[in-house]
Amino acid sequence: MSNNPDELLVAISAAVESEQSNQMSLTVVVGGAVITGRLAPEAVWRERVAEVLRASDRLGAFSDVFARGPGGNRAGRGEAPTHLHFHLARILQGSRGIPETGGMYRVAIKDVSAWTVGDLIRFDE
Repeated sequence: MSNNPDELLVAISAAVESEQSNQMSLTVVVGGAVITGRLAPEAVWRERVAEVLRASDRLGAFSDVFARGPGGNRAGRGEAPTHLHFHLARILQGSRGIPETGGMYRVAIKDVSAWTVGDLIRFDE
């Protein structure tokens, strides 16, 4: 894995953050796993994770960790994004995506070894 994050991925993540859009589909390879789905702005991703945790009897106490989030978005502070925030994402296992309903994944940009624009699941179904 490279210590230098891919400049294009950083730019894509920054565009998602600045536009507050969740329409960018991306497929990445991280540690040999293929993750495919749509990117979300970090604040939106954190809030969705917090909502899921809040609904859980056992994990509700952790929702505040996600709801607090960073102090404003990185792009607003002039910092380059360091992570991709996936929603409606799946880890590809053979011809199946796990979980079938899609999950929430946070991936360090510096750990991505390969990527392509688009959601591979759509082509398999």
